[in-house]
Amino acid sequence: MGQKILVMNNLQNPEFESEARAKALDRLREYAEVEFYTASELAAEHAEGAVGVLADSVVFTPQFYAAARDLRIVARWGVGFEKVDVPRATDCGVLVTVSPVHMVAVAEYAIAQWMATLKRAYTLNRNSHAGDFRIIKTYEARGSCLGIWGLGRIGQAMAERARPLLGDSGRLLVCDIRSDICEIAAQYNAEVVDDPRDLFEACDAISLHLSGDDTVVTYDLLCAMQPHASLINPSRGNLVDDEAVNRAIKEERLYYYVVDDPVNQTRAIHKDHPRIICTNHNAGISVESAIRLDECCVEQIIAAIEGRTPDHVLNPEVLDHPRVRGFLNA
Repeated sequence: MGQKILVMNNLQNPEFESEARAKALDRLREYAEVEFYTASELAAEHAEGAVGVLADSVVFTPQFYAAARDLRIVARWGVGFEKVDVPRATDCGVLVTVSPVHMVAVAEYAIAQWMATLKRAYTLNRNSHAGDFRIIKTYEARGSCLGIWGLGRIGQAMAERARPLLGDSGRLLVCDIRSDICEIAAQYNAEVVDDPRDLFEACDAISLHLSGDDTVVTYDLLCAMQPHASLINPSRGNLVDDEAVNRAIKEERLYYYVVDDPVNQTRAIHKDHPRIICTNHNAGISVESAIRLDECCVEQIIAAIEGRTPDHVLNPEVLDHPRVRGFLNA
C-alpha cells in the first residue's frame, strides 16, 4: 500500500468549500493519497501507510501509534491536543503540531458576546418572541470594567479590540501567571491583578482565555460577581463548574454565562436556560480562519514529509528522537 495522509472529514463540509481549501488539499495530493476519515478514534486499522494526519478532535489510540510505522506528523486543526496523546506520539517519534491562527475569530467572538451581554440582546429577543415588549436596563461598554483572565495570544487580541470600546474612563483588568504580564498589560493600558477573585468582584464582564483541563471557576468565585455582570467562556467548558454557574445564575449572582460548548454531556444542565448561552465550538471558526487553519496544517504536513521542521511543534523534545532525526534534514 502506498503512503496516505488522513484528513478529517470536516474538510469536506460544503459550508466551507472554497478555492483556497481545494488548492490546499491538492497540495497534499502531490505527496500522498488523501483519505478522509469519519471515525471517532483512530485505531490500528487506520494506520497502514499513514505518513501524516490532519486531525480534528479524534481520539488517537495507542494501537494506532504502534501500527503507524510511517507516521511523521499529527497536525491538529486548532489548538486543542488533549485527545492526541502527545506523550505516546513523542515516544513513537511523531511530531505533533497545533495551528494557532484563529486568534482573531475567537477574540471577535468574545467581543461580540461582551456586547450582546451588555445590551441584554438574548433577553430582549426572548421577551419579544414571547410577547413581552417592555423596556429593560442595558449597559454601555464605555466607562465599564472588563476583565480578561488569561493574556495569551487570544487574550491579547481581545484586549486590543476592547480597549477603544472601553474609552478613557473604562477599566481593563487582566490576570495571568506569565512573567511578562506587566509589560504586556501596559500595551493595552490594562491593570494587572494577581488574584482572579479581584476580576470577579470588580468587573461588569469577564472573558476567560485559559488552557488546561482544570475547573478554575467555582461557586465561591461566582458568588463574588455583581448581579448585573456576565461571564464569557470562549475557551473550554471545563474551566467553569457547570452546576455551580447554573445555580449561581438562578440565585441572581450574575446575569449571563456564555460558553462555546454545546448543550450536551455535563452542559445538558443548561438546556433551555434563558440566560446561559451555549454555542457549538464555533468561536474560532469563520470563513477566513478556516482557510488559515487549512493552510497552516497543510504546510506543517508538507514540511514534515519534505524533512523540514514544521511550525508550532507542540512536543519539541521529539526532535531528538532517533526516528525524527532520521527524516528531518533541515
